[in-house]
Amino acid sequence: MNPDLELAMELADAADVITMRHFLARDLVVESKPDMTPVTEADRAVERVVAERLAFARPEHALIGEEFGARGSAAAQTRWIVDPIDGTKNYIRGIPVFATLLAVEADGDIAVGVASAPALGRRWYAARGEGAFADGERIAVSKIADLAEAKLSHSGLEGWETAGRMAQFLNLVEAVGHTRGFGDFWHHMLVAQGSLELAVEPEVSLWDLAALKVIVEEAGGRFTDLKGVSTAAGGTVLSSNRLLHEEALARIAT
Repeated sequence: MNPDLELAMELADAADVITMRHFLARDLVVESKPDMTPVTEADRAVERVVAERLAFARPEHALIGEEFGARGSAAAQTRWIVDPIDGTKNYIRGIPVFATLLAVEADGDIAVGVASAPALGRRWYAARGEGAFADGERIAVSKIADLAEAKLSHSGLEGWETAGRMAQFLNLVEAVGHTRGFGDFWHHMLVAQGSLELAVEPEVSLWDLAALKVIVEEAGGRFTDLKGVSTAAGGTVLSSNRLLHEEALARIAT
């Protein structure tokens, strides 16, 4: 196993212990960040543990996390990208759809990704050039090539309205066979394992996407923004089984 992936799996183990310890706790401490999104004591605890262990195991690497920002040298060739709890709003409400996302970016390319969802009992992971896996089994995207037969998952509808993209979004919805709103990390992982053909979001950040990108791509899929640029830098995202990507982009750009 890729040594950075092996370390990421160990970090995910530690994160899972923390998130499950606080999940459904009546005394869970929740605060609002300056952007008015919620953060819990579990989010912060996970990011601290990851940072502490990386400082020991990979002192030459940098880190950027959702809760505490950048650490380490800006000149480092390798950095870790951490979302301690993707799906914090679910986590707070006792919904088991949340995950710790860990990615390793080397020389500008996402080389390793782990999405660990302990309440779902599922972990997806990949290293560049080595394939994508879930719980030890190789995964692959679907082979459906007709948009009318495709299953599409989306984020909350209010995000599309806020972004001024509702009409374009509905243009894609009308073309597919079936829609659901799984949201967050989960629908991209469902694309990677072949359960969905498309997953789309109008507002996302680097730490939401980095780990997911390499997993989807190693499963044979495609992962871009809504302009078709292959990036995990944030803004917008479309993941697909590759076969339907261009047609979906054309629909949502209309």
